[in-house]
Amino acid sequence: MAERIFIFDTTLRDGEQAPGYSMNLDEKIRMAKQLETLGVDIIEAGFAISSPGDFESVEAIAGAVERPVVASLARALKKDIDAAWNAVKKARHPRIHVFLATSDLHLEYKLKISREEALRRIEENVTYAKSLCDDIEFSCEDATRTDLAFLAAAVEKAIECGATTVNLPDTVGYSTPDEIKAMVMYVKEHVRNIDKAVISMHNHNDLGLAVANSLAGIEAGARQIECTVCGIGERAGNAALEELVMAMKTRGDKFEYTNGIVTEEIFRTARLLSNTTGVKINPSKAIVGDNAFAHESGIHQHGMLANKKTYEIMTPESVGVVKTSLVLGKHSGQHAFSKKLEELGYIVSKEEETSLFQDFKNLCDKKKKISDRDIVALVEAKENPERTIWALESFVVNSGNHMTSTACMTLKKISDGKLYQEVAAGTGPVYASLRCVEKIIKHPFSLDEYQLQAVTEHKDALGEALVKVTDSSGTYRGRGVSTDVVEASILACLNAVNKMLCEQEGAIRGADGVNTATKLSFENDMLFEHTDKKGEE
Repeated sequence: MAERIFIFDTTLRDGEQAPGYSMNLDEKIRMAKQLETLGVDIIEAGFAISSPGDFESVEAIAGAVERPVVASLARALKKDIDAAWNAVKKARHPRIHVFLATSDLHLEYKLKISREEALRRIEENVTYAKSLCDDIEFSCEDATRTDLAFLAAAVEKAIECGATTVNLPDTVGYSTPDEIKAMVMYVKEHVRNIDKAVISMHNHNDLGLAVANSLAGIEAGARQIECTVCGIGERAGNAALEELVMAMKTRGDKFEYTNGIVTEEIFRTARLLSNTTGVKINPSKAIVGDNAFAHESGIHQHGMLANKKTYEIMTPESVGVVKTSLVLGKHSGQHAFSKKLEELGYIVSKEEETSLFQDFKNLCDKKKKISDRDIVALVEAKENPERTIWALESFVVNSGNHMTSTACMTLKKISDGKLYQEVAAGTGPVYASLRCVEKIIKHPFSLDEYQLQAVTEHKDALGEALVKVTDSSGTYRGRGVSTDVVEASILACLNAVNKMLCEQEGAIRGADGVNTATKLSFENDMLFEHTDKKGEE
Protein backbone atom coordinates (compact mmCIF):
# COMPACT_ATOMS: atom_id res chain seq x y z
CA MET A 1 0.00 0.00 0.00
CA ALA A 2 1.08 3.59 -0.70
CA GLU A 3 2.33 5.38 2.40
CA ARG A 4 0.40 8.32 3.82
CA ILE A 5 1.88 11.83 3.72
CA PHE A 6 0.47 14.25 6.29
CA ILE A 7 -0.13 17.79 5.06
CA PHE A 8 0.69 20.45 7.67
CA ASP A 9 -0.62 23.83 6.53
CA THR A 10 0.98 26.94 7.98
CA THR A 11 -0.80 29.55 5.84
CA LEU A 12 -2.29 31.11 8.98
CA ARG A 13 1.07 31.31 10.79
CA ASP A 14 4.11 31.47 8.53
CA GLY A 15 2.04 32.60 5.55
CA GLU A 16 -0.02 35.26 7.31
CA GLN A 17 3.04 36.99 8.71
CA ALA A 18 4.34 37.83 5.21
CA PRO A 19 3.87 41.48 4.16
CA GLY A 20 0.44 42.00 2.59
CA TYR A 21 -1.18 38.82 3.89
CA SER A 22 -2.44 39.82 7.34
CA MET A 23 -6.03 38.73 8.12
CA ASN A 24 -8.54 39.66 10.77
CA LEU A 25 -10.21 37.13 13.03
CA ASP A 26 -13.25 36.46 10.85
CA GLU A 27 -11.04 36.01 7.79
CA LYS A 28 -8.75 33.57 9.59
CA ILE A 29 -11.69 31.45 10.70
CA ARG A 30 -13.12 31.38 7.19
CA MET A 31 -9.71 30.37 5.81
CA ALA A 32 -9.33 27.66 8.47
CA LYS A 33 -12.71 26.17 7.57
CA GLN A 34 -11.74 26.12 3.90
CA LEU A 35 -8.47 24.39 4.79
CA GLU A 36 -10.55 21.78 6.59
CA THR A 37 -12.69 21.35 3.45
CA LEU A 38 -9.48 21.10 1.42
CA GLY A 39 -8.45 18.16 3.58
CA VAL A 40 -5.29 19.33 5.34
CA ASP A 41 -4.27 17.18 8.31
CA ILE A 42 -2.78 19.86 10.56
CA ILE A 43 -3.54 23.60 10.68
CA GLU A 44 -0.88 25.73 12.34
CA ALA A 45 -3.18 28.49 13.53
CA GLY A 46 -0.60 30.95 14.81
CA PHE A 47 2.00 31.89 17.42
CA ALA A 48 -0.16 32.34 20.51
CA ILE A 49 2.36 34.16 22.72
CA SER A 50 3.12 36.89 20.17
CA SER A 51 0.06 39.07 20.81
CA PRO A 52 -3.44 38.97 22.32
CA GLY A 53 -4.82 38.99 18.77
CA ASP A 54 -2.80 35.93 17.78
CA PHE A 55 -3.86 34.10 20.94
CA GLU A 56 -7.51 34.90 20.24
CA SER A 57 -7.32 33.76 16.62
CA VAL A 58 -5.62 30.46 17.54
CA GLU A 59 -8.24 29.84 20.23
CA ALA A 60 -11.09 30.68 17.81
CA ILE A 61 -9.75 28.41 15.08
CA ALA A 62 -9.32 25.60 17.63
CA GLY A 63 -13.05 25.79 18.27
CA ALA A 64 -14.08 26.34 14.65
CA VAL A 65 -12.73 23.20 12.95
CA GLU A 66 -13.41 19.56 13.79
CA ARG A 67 -11.28 17.14 11.81
CA PRO A 68 -7.78 18.71 11.54
CA VAL A 69 -5.18 18.89 14.27
CA VAL A 70 -4.82 22.52 15.41
CA ALA A 71 -1.28 23.57 16.34
CA SER A 72 0.24 26.67 17.92
CA LEU A 73 3.90 27.55 17.67
CA ALA A 74 5.94 28.08 20.86
CA ARG A 75 9.55 28.83 21.60
CA ALA A 76 11.30 26.55 24.05
CA LEU A 77 10.02 28.63 26.95
CA LYS A 78 7.48 27.66 29.60
CA LYS A 79 5.37 30.79 29.11
CA ASP A 80 5.23 30.25 25.34
CA ILE A 81 4.15 26.66 25.87
CA ASP A 82 1.50 27.74 28.39
CA ALA A 83 0.11 30.27 25.91
CA ALA A 84 0.10 27.70 23.10
CA TRP A 85 -1.68 25.12 25.25
CA ASN A 86 -4.29 27.56 26.55
CA ALA A 87 -5.02 28.60 22.97
CA VAL A 88 -5.41 25.08 21.51
CA LYS A 89 -6.63 23.03 24.46
CA LYS A 90 -10.28 23.20 23.41
CA ALA A 91 -9.49 21.83 19.95
CA ARG A 92 -10.67 18.31 19.20
CA HIS A 93 -7.10 17.47 18.22
CA PRO A 94 -4.61 19.94 19.82
CA ARG A 95 -0.87 20.11 19.15
CA ILE A 96 1.92 22.18 20.70
CA HIS A 97 4.72 22.97 18.25
CA VAL A 98 7.94 23.76 20.14
CA PHE A 99 11.07 25.00 18.39
CA LEU A 100 14.68 25.79 19.23
CA ALA A 101 17.56 26.68 16.91
CA THR A 102 20.27 24.00 16.69
CA SER A 103 22.87 25.33 14.23
CA ASP A 104 26.13 26.62 15.70
CA LEU A 105 25.50 29.92 13.91
CA HIS A 106 22.21 30.46 15.75
CA LEU A 107 23.45 29.04 19.05
CA GLU A 108 26.46 31.36 19.15
CA TYR A 109 25.08 34.61 17.72
CA LYS A 110 21.34 34.56 18.41
CA LEU A 111 20.79 32.40 21.50
CA LYS A 112 24.32 32.73 22.92
CA ILE A 113 24.19 29.26 24.45
CA SER A 114 26.22 26.06 24.15
CA ARG A 115 25.11 22.80 22.56
CA GLU A 116 24.81 21.31 26.05
CA GLU A 117 22.49 24.11 27.13
CA ALA A 118 20.41 23.63 23.97
CA LEU A 119 19.92 19.94 24.77
CA ARG A 120 18.97 20.84 28.34
CA ARG A 121 16.34 23.28 27.09
CA ILE A 122 14.95 20.72 24.67
CA GLU A 123 14.64 18.19 27.49
CA GLU A 124 13.05 20.63 29.92
CA ASN A 125 10.56 22.24 27.54
CA VAL A 126 9.49 19.24 25.46
CA THR A 127 8.93 17.34 28.71
CA TYR A 128 6.82 20.21 30.03
CA ALA A 129 4.82 20.48 26.81
CA LYS A 130 4.19 16.72 26.90
CA SER A 131 2.76 17.06 30.41
CA LEU A 132 0.06 19.30 28.94
CA CYS A 133 -0.64 17.77 25.54
CA ASP A 134 -0.18 14.32 23.99
CA ASP A 135 0.65 15.63 20.50
CA ILE A 136 4.00 17.43 20.52
CA GLU A 137 6.03 18.53 17.53
CA PHE A 138 9.62 19.69 17.95
CA SER A 139 11.47 21.73 15.32
CA CYS A 140 15.21 22.13 15.04
CA GLU A 141 15.36 25.65 13.60
CA ASP A 142 18.06 25.96 10.92
CA ALA A 143 18.37 22.17 10.82
CA THR A 144 19.98 22.15 7.37
CA ARG A 145 22.95 24.16 8.68
CA THR A 146 23.26 22.12 11.88
CA ASP A 147 26.12 19.68 12.46
CA LEU A 148 24.54 16.31 11.65
CA ALA A 149 25.78 14.53 14.76
CA PHE A 150 24.36 17.27 16.99
CA LEU A 151 21.15 17.35 14.95
CA ALA A 152 20.71 13.64 15.60
CA ALA A 153 21.34 14.17 19.31
CA ALA A 154 18.75 16.99 19.47
CA VAL A 155 16.14 14.94 17.63
CA GLU A 156 16.77 11.90 19.81
CA LYS A 157 16.43 14.00 22.97
CA ALA A 158 13.14 15.55 21.77
CA ILE A 159 11.65 12.13 20.98
CA GLU A 160 12.88 10.73 24.28
CA CYS A 161 11.00 13.57 26.05
CA GLY A 162 7.73 12.97 24.20
CA ALA A 163 7.83 14.57 20.74
CA THR A 164 5.82 12.54 18.25
CA THR A 165 6.79 14.69 15.25
CA VAL A 166 10.27 16.07 14.59
CA ASN A 167 10.71 18.83 12.03
CA LEU A 168 13.95 19.43 10.11
CA PRO A 169 13.42 22.86 8.53
CA ASP A 170 15.47 24.53 5.84
CA THR A 171 14.91 27.88 7.57
CA VAL A 172 16.81 30.02 5.08
CA GLY A 173 16.06 28.07 1.90
CA TYR A 174 19.73 27.30 1.28
CA SER A 175 19.77 23.54 0.73
CA THR A 176 19.48 21.42 -2.39
CA PRO A 177 17.45 18.21 -2.83
CA ASP A 178 20.46 15.91 -2.48
CA GLU A 179 21.46 17.65 0.77
CA ILE A 180 17.91 17.31 2.13
CA LYS A 181 17.93 13.60 1.30
CA ALA A 182 21.29 13.11 2.99
CA MET A 183 20.12 14.92 6.15
CA VAL A 184 16.90 12.92 6.48
CA MET A 185 18.70 9.63 5.83
CA TYR A 186 21.35 10.50 8.42
CA VAL A 187 18.69 11.20 11.05
CA LYS A 188 16.89 7.96 10.24
CA GLU A 189 20.11 5.98 10.56
CA HIS A 190 21.58 7.66 13.66
CA VAL A 191 18.56 8.42 15.88
CA ARG A 192 17.84 5.21 17.78
CA ASN A 193 14.21 6.12 18.63
CA ILE A 194 13.26 7.66 15.28
CA ASP A 195 10.63 4.94 14.80
CA LYS A 196 8.57 6.66 17.52
CA ALA A 197 8.15 9.93 15.59
CA VAL A 198 7.15 11.27 12.19
CA ILE A 199 9.84 13.22 10.34
CA SER A 200 8.59 16.54 8.96
CA MET A 201 9.91 18.94 6.30
CA HIS A 202 9.53 22.76 6.41
CA ASN A 203 11.40 24.24 3.46
CA HIS A 204 11.68 27.89 2.49
CA ASN A 205 11.84 28.99 -1.11
CA ASP A 206 14.73 31.48 -1.19
CA LEU A 207 16.39 29.60 -4.07
CA GLY A 208 13.13 28.36 -5.58
CA LEU A 209 13.75 24.83 -4.29
CA ALA A 210 11.15 24.48 -1.53
CA VAL A 211 8.88 22.05 -3.39
CA ALA A 212 11.80 20.04 -4.81
CA ASN A 213 13.40 19.85 -1.36
CA SER A 214 10.13 18.74 0.24
CA LEU A 215 9.67 15.97 -2.31
CA ALA A 216 13.29 14.92 -1.75
CA GLY A 217 12.56 14.75 1.97
CA ILE A 218 9.58 12.48 1.31
CA GLU A 219 11.69 10.16 -0.82
CA ALA A 220 14.23 9.94 2.02
CA GLY A 221 11.60 9.06 4.63
CA ALA A 222 9.80 12.23 5.81
CA ARG A 223 6.06 11.68 6.16
CA GLN A 224 4.85 15.20 7.02
CA ILE A 225 5.20 18.24 4.77
CA GLU A 226 4.76 21.79 6.07
CA CYS A 227 3.50 24.12 3.36
CA THR A 228 1.21 27.05 2.56
CA VAL A 229 -1.46 27.85 -0.02
CA CYS A 230 0.22 29.50 -3.03
CA GLY A 231 3.56 29.16 -1.20
CA ILE A 232 3.11 32.41 0.76
CA GLY A 233 5.37 33.09 3.71
CA GLU A 234 8.49 34.81 4.97
CA ARG A 235 10.82 36.30 2.32
CA ALA A 236 10.37 34.16 -0.83
CA GLY A 237 7.77 31.98 0.88
CA ASN A 238 7.31 28.29 1.66
CA ALA A 239 6.68 25.13 -0.30
CA ALA A 240 3.36 25.57 -2.15
CA LEU A 241 0.71 23.10 -1.00
CA GLU A 242 -0.93 22.85 -4.41
CA GLU A 243 2.35 22.14 -6.18
CA LEU A 244 3.36 19.42 -3.72
CA VAL A 245 -0.01 17.68 -3.85
CA MET A 246 -0.42 17.83 -7.63
CA ALA A 247 3.19 16.68 -8.15
CA MET A 248 2.39 13.57 -6.11
CA LYS A 249 -0.95 13.06 -7.87
CA THR A 250 0.28 13.71 -11.41
CA ARG A 251 3.52 11.76 -10.98
CA GLY A 252 2.16 8.83 -9.02
CA ASP A 253 4.68 6.67 -10.84
CA LYS A 254 7.47 8.64 -9.18
CA PHE A 255 5.85 9.46 -5.83
CA GLU A 256 3.84 6.47 -4.66
CA TYR A 257 2.22 8.17 -1.70
CA THR A 258 -1.29 9.17 -0.66
CA ASN A 259 -2.61 12.23 1.16
CA GLY A 260 -5.98 13.54 2.28
CA ILE A 261 -6.21 16.62 0.05
CA VAL A 262 -9.40 17.06 -1.98
CA THR A 263 -7.68 18.44 -5.06
CA GLU A 264 -10.93 19.79 -6.51
CA GLU A 265 -10.87 22.35 -3.66
CA ILE A 266 -7.40 23.69 -4.51
CA PHE A 267 -8.45 26.47 -6.87
CA ARG A 268 -11.25 27.66 -4.58
CA THR A 269 -8.85 27.76 -1.62
CA ALA A 270 -6.34 29.83 -3.59
CA ARG A 271 -9.11 32.21 -4.71
CA LEU A 272 -10.28 32.60 -1.12
CA LEU A 273 -6.75 33.50 -0.02
CA SER A 274 -6.43 36.04 -2.83
CA ASN A 275 -9.86 37.52 -2.16
CA THR A 276 -9.28 37.72 1.60
CA THR A 277 -5.89 39.38 1.41
CA GLY A 278 -6.41 41.36 -1.80
CA VAL A 279 -3.15 39.96 -3.20
CA LYS A 280 -3.58 38.82 -6.80
CA ILE A 281 -2.32 35.37 -7.80
CA ASN A 282 0.52 35.53 -10.32
CA PRO A 283 -0.96 34.56 -13.73
CA SER A 284 1.95 32.16 -14.27
CA LYS A 285 1.63 30.55 -10.83
CA ALA A 286 1.72 26.76 -11.19
CA ILE A 287 -1.61 24.95 -10.72
CA VAL A 288 -3.77 27.98 -9.78
CA GLY A 289 -2.55 30.87 -11.97
CA ASP A 290 -4.83 32.16 -14.74
CA ASN A 291 -2.37 30.94 -17.37
CA ALA A 292 -1.85 27.48 -15.88
CA PHE A 293 -4.33 25.96 -18.33
CA ALA A 294 -4.19 28.61 -21.10
CA HIS A 295 -2.81 27.64 -24.52
CA GLU A 296 -2.11 30.54 -26.86
CA SER A 297 0.42 29.37 -29.45
CA GLY A 298 -0.91 27.80 -32.64
CA ILE A 299 1.09 24.60 -32.15
CA HIS A 300 -0.30 24.12 -28.65
CA GLN A 301 -3.87 24.87 -29.74
CA HIS A 302 -3.63 22.35 -32.58
CA GLY A 303 -2.39 19.70 -30.18
CA MET A 304 -5.10 20.49 -27.64
CA LEU A 305 -7.81 20.14 -30.26
CA ALA A 306 -6.42 16.76 -31.30
CA ASN A 307 -5.86 15.43 -27.77
CA LYS A 308 -5.74 17.50 -24.55
CA LYS A 309 -3.00 15.27 -23.17
CA THR A 310 -0.56 16.69 -25.72
CA TYR A 311 -0.13 19.82 -23.60
CA GLU A 312 -2.08 19.21 -20.36
CA ILE A 313 -0.59 16.91 -17.75
CA MET A 314 -3.62 17.46 -15.48
CA THR A 315 -7.14 18.66 -16.13
CA PRO A 316 -8.48 22.01 -14.93
CA GLU A 317 -11.34 20.13 -13.27
CA SER A 318 -8.90 18.09 -11.17
CA VAL A 319 -7.94 21.23 -9.21
CA GLY A 320 -11.39 22.79 -9.25
CA VAL A 321 -10.85 25.43 -11.95
CA VAL A 322 -14.22 26.97 -12.82
CA LYS A 323 -15.06 26.59 -16.50
CA THR A 324 -16.97 29.41 -18.20
CA SER A 325 -20.57 28.41 -18.78
CA LEU A 326 -23.07 30.93 -20.20
CA VAL A 327 -26.26 29.45 -18.84
CA LEU A 328 -27.74 32.20 -16.67
CA GLY A 329 -29.30 35.46 -17.77
CA LYS A 330 -31.82 38.16 -16.90
CA HIS A 331 -34.72 35.69 -17.05
CA SER A 332 -33.14 33.18 -14.68
CA GLY A 333 -34.89 32.75 -11.34
CA GLN A 334 -33.47 32.50 -7.84
CA HIS A 335 -33.77 28.70 -7.85
CA ALA A 336 -31.48 28.46 -10.88
CA PHE A 337 -29.12 30.96 -9.31
CA SER A 338 -29.08 28.96 -6.06
CA LYS A 339 -28.30 25.80 -8.02
CA LYS A 340 -25.42 27.55 -9.78
CA LEU A 341 -23.94 28.69 -6.44
CA GLU A 342 -24.12 25.08 -5.27
CA GLU A 343 -22.40 23.85 -8.45
CA LEU A 344 -19.63 26.39 -7.94
CA GLY A 345 -19.14 25.14 -4.38
CA TYR A 346 -20.45 28.13 -2.44
CA ILE A 347 -22.51 27.61 0.71
CA VAL A 348 -24.28 30.81 1.75
CA SER A 349 -27.14 31.71 4.05
CA LYS A 350 -30.61 32.54 2.69
CA GLU A 351 -30.03 36.21 3.45
CA GLU A 352 -26.69 36.21 1.63
CA GLU A 353 -28.22 34.35 -1.31
CA THR A 354 -31.06 36.88 -1.62
CA SER A 355 -28.58 39.76 -1.59
CA LEU A 356 -26.32 38.04 -4.14
CA PHE A 357 -29.32 37.32 -6.38
CA GLN A 358 -30.15 41.02 -6.41
CA ASP A 359 -26.54 41.80 -7.38
CA PHE A 360 -26.85 39.17 -10.13
CA LYS A 361 -30.04 40.76 -11.46
CA ASN A 362 -28.41 44.19 -11.44
CA LEU A 363 -25.51 42.74 -13.42
CA CYS A 364 -27.94 41.18 -15.91
CA ASP A 365 -29.23 44.68 -16.67
CA LYS A 366 -25.72 45.73 -17.65
CA LYS A 367 -24.50 42.71 -19.67
CA LYS A 368 -26.39 40.11 -21.66
CA LYS A 369 -24.36 37.01 -20.96
CA ILE A 370 -23.32 35.97 -17.47
CA SER A 371 -20.43 33.55 -17.02
CA ASP A 372 -19.45 31.42 -14.06
CA ARG A 373 -16.50 33.76 -13.50
CA ASP A 374 -18.89 36.71 -13.22
CA ILE A 375 -20.82 34.90 -10.49
CA VAL A 376 -17.60 33.92 -8.69
CA ALA A 377 -16.52 37.57 -8.76
CA LEU A 378 -19.89 38.69 -7.34
CA VAL A 379 -19.70 36.18 -4.49
CA GLU A 380 -16.10 36.90 -3.58
CA ALA A 381 -16.54 40.69 -3.68
CA LYS A 382 -19.59 40.64 -1.41
CA GLU A 383 -18.80 42.55 1.75
CA ASN A 384 -19.78 41.27 5.18
CA PRO A 385 -22.74 43.45 6.29
CA GLU A 386 -21.46 43.36 9.87
CA ARG A 387 -18.29 45.12 8.72
CA THR A 388 -19.97 47.73 6.52
CA ILE A 389 -19.83 51.23 7.98
CA TRP A 390 -20.07 53.19 4.72
CA ALA A 391 -21.92 52.13 1.55
CA LEU A 392 -21.96 53.73 -1.88
CA GLU A 393 -25.24 55.45 -2.70
CA SER A 394 -24.37 57.32 -5.92
CA PHE A 395 -21.57 59.08 -7.74
CA VAL A 396 -20.98 61.29 -10.79
CA VAL A 397 -17.60 61.93 -12.39
CA ASN A 398 -16.48 64.37 -15.06
CA SER A 399 -13.21 63.67 -16.80
CA GLY A 400 -11.36 64.40 -20.02
CA ASN A 401 -7.87 64.82 -21.43
CA HIS A 402 -8.05 68.62 -21.32
CA MET A 403 -9.75 69.13 -17.94
CA THR A 404 -9.31 68.45 -14.26
CA SER A 405 -11.38 65.44 -13.20
CA THR A 406 -14.11 66.04 -10.64
CA ALA A 407 -16.32 63.70 -8.66
CA CYS A 408 -19.51 64.18 -6.69
CA MET A 409 -20.27 61.29 -4.35
CA THR A 410 -22.96 60.30 -1.87
CA LEU A 411 -22.26 57.68 0.79
CA LYS A 412 -24.68 56.17 3.28
CA LYS A 413 -23.62 55.68 6.88
CA ILE A 414 -25.15 52.32 7.78
CA SER A 415 -25.41 52.99 11.51
CA ASP A 416 -27.91 55.85 11.12
CA GLY A 417 -28.96 55.63 7.48
CA LYS A 418 -27.94 59.24 6.81
CA LEU A 419 -26.55 60.34 3.45
CA TYR A 420 -23.33 62.35 3.18
CA GLN A 421 -22.18 64.11 0.02
CA GLU A 422 -18.90 65.68 -1.06
CA VAL A 423 -17.24 67.02 -4.21
CA ALA A 424 -13.52 66.68 -5.00
CA ALA A 425 -11.10 67.18 -7.86
CA GLY A 426 -8.14 65.06 -8.87
CA THR A 427 -5.76 64.12 -11.67
CA GLY A 428 -8.17 61.39 -12.84
CA PRO A 429 -11.69 60.11 -12.14
CA VAL A 430 -10.50 57.42 -9.71
CA TYR A 431 -8.32 59.79 -7.72
CA ALA A 432 -11.10 62.40 -7.54
CA SER A 433 -13.56 59.72 -6.36
CA LEU A 434 -11.24 58.46 -3.63
CA ARG A 435 -10.70 62.01 -2.41
CA CYS A 436 -14.49 62.24 -2.02
CA VAL A 437 -14.42 59.11 0.14
CA GLU A 438 -11.66 60.59 2.31
CA LYS A 439 -13.55 63.86 2.78
CA ILE A 440 -16.81 62.11 3.73
CA ILE A 441 -15.37 59.67 6.25
CA LYS A 442 -13.11 62.39 7.71
CA HIS A 443 -10.25 59.94 8.13
CA PRO A 444 -7.07 60.51 6.07
CA PHE A 445 -5.53 57.57 4.23
CA SER A 446 -3.12 57.04 1.35
CA LEU A 447 -3.56 54.81 -1.69
CA ASP A 448 -0.45 52.61 -1.82
CA GLU A 449 -1.45 50.10 -4.51
CA TYR A 450 -4.08 50.02 -7.22
CA GLN A 451 -4.78 47.21 -9.69
CA LEU A 452 -7.54 46.90 -12.27
CA GLN A 453 -8.35 43.87 -14.40
CA ALA A 454 -11.20 42.37 -16.41
CA VAL A 455 -12.96 39.31 -14.97
CA THR A 456 -13.88 37.98 -18.43
CA GLU A 457 -12.81 38.71 -21.99
CA HIS A 458 -15.67 40.70 -23.54
CA LYS A 459 -16.31 44.44 -23.88
CA ASP A 460 -18.99 44.33 -21.19
CA ALA A 461 -16.80 42.40 -18.73
CA LEU A 462 -16.86 43.06 -15.03
CA GLY A 463 -13.91 45.13 -13.87
CA GLU A 464 -12.15 43.94 -10.71
CA ALA A 465 -10.28 46.54 -8.67
CA LEU A 466 -7.77 45.71 -5.92
CA VAL A 467 -6.45 48.46 -3.66
CA LYS A 468 -4.15 48.84 -0.67
CA VAL A 469 -4.70 51.83 1.60
CA THR A 470 -2.69 52.93 4.62
CA ASP A 471 -3.41 55.15 7.59
CA SER A 472 -1.42 55.88 10.75
CA SER A 473 -2.26 52.49 12.29
CA GLY A 474 -1.81 50.00 9.46
CA THR A 475 -2.42 48.79 5.94
CA TYR A 476 -5.68 47.41 4.57
CA ARG A 477 -6.65 45.78 1.29
CA GLY A 478 -9.96 46.00 -0.54
CA ARG A 479 -11.65 44.52 -3.57
CA GLY A 480 -14.58 45.65 -5.71
CA VAL A 481 -16.26 44.55 -8.95
CA SER A 482 -18.52 46.38 -11.38
CA THR A 483 -18.99 46.83 -15.12
CA ASP A 484 -17.98 50.46 -14.41
CA VAL A 485 -14.29 50.55 -13.50
CA VAL A 486 -14.67 53.78 -11.51
CA GLU A 487 -17.44 52.19 -9.45
CA ALA A 488 -15.31 49.06 -8.97
CA SER A 489 -12.49 51.31 -7.71
CA ILE A 490 -14.79 53.12 -5.27
CA LEU A 491 -16.19 49.82 -3.97
CA ALA A 492 -12.67 48.45 -3.48
CA CYS A 493 -11.67 51.58 -1.58
CA LEU A 494 -14.79 51.39 0.62
CA ASN A 495 -14.09 47.71 1.28
CA ALA A 496 -10.62 48.61 2.59
CA VAL A 497 -11.86 51.68 4.47
CA ASN A 498 -14.60 49.69 6.21
CA LYS A 499 -11.98 47.18 7.42
CA MET A 500 -9.81 50.04 8.63
CA LEU A 501 -12.58 51.81 10.52
CA CYS A 502 -14.11 48.62 11.94
CA GLU A 503 -10.80 47.53 13.32
CA GLN A 504 -10.16 50.89 14.94
CA GLU A 505 -13.62 50.93 16.47
CA GLY A 506 -13.10 47.45 17.90
CA ALA A 507 -15.79 45.88 15.72
CA ILE A 508 -13.24 43.42 14.44
CA ARG A 509 -10.81 41.88 16.88
CA GLY A 510 -7.88 39.62 16.11
CA ALA A 511 -5.26 40.47 13.52
CA ASP A 512 -3.96 44.02 13.72
CA GLY A 513 -4.12 44.68 9.99
CA VAL A 514 -0.48 45.77 9.94
CA ASN A 515 1.60 44.21 7.20
CA THR A 516 4.96 44.71 8.87
CA ALA A 517 5.86 42.35 11.69
CA THR A 518 5.15 43.75 15.14
CA LYS A 519 8.13 43.87 17.45
CA LEU A 520 7.39 42.36 20.83
CA SER A 521 9.59 42.46 23.90
CA PHE A 522 9.83 39.47 26.17
CA GLU A 523 11.27 40.28 29.54
CA ASN A 524 13.97 38.08 31.06
CA ASP A 525 14.16 35.83 27.98
CA MET A 526 17.60 34.60 27.06
CA LEU A 527 16.42 33.26 23.71
CA PHE A 528 15.55 36.58 22.09
CA GLU A 529 15.61 40.18 23.16
CA HIS A 530 12.97 40.79 20.47
CA THR A 531 11.01 38.58 18.17
CA ASP A 532 8.55 39.26 15.42
CA LYS A 533 5.20 37.46 15.11
CA LYS A 534 6.61 34.46 13.35
CA GLY A 535 9.15 32.63 15.48
CA GLU A 536 10.65 31.83 12.07
CA GLU A 537 11.53 28.27 11.25
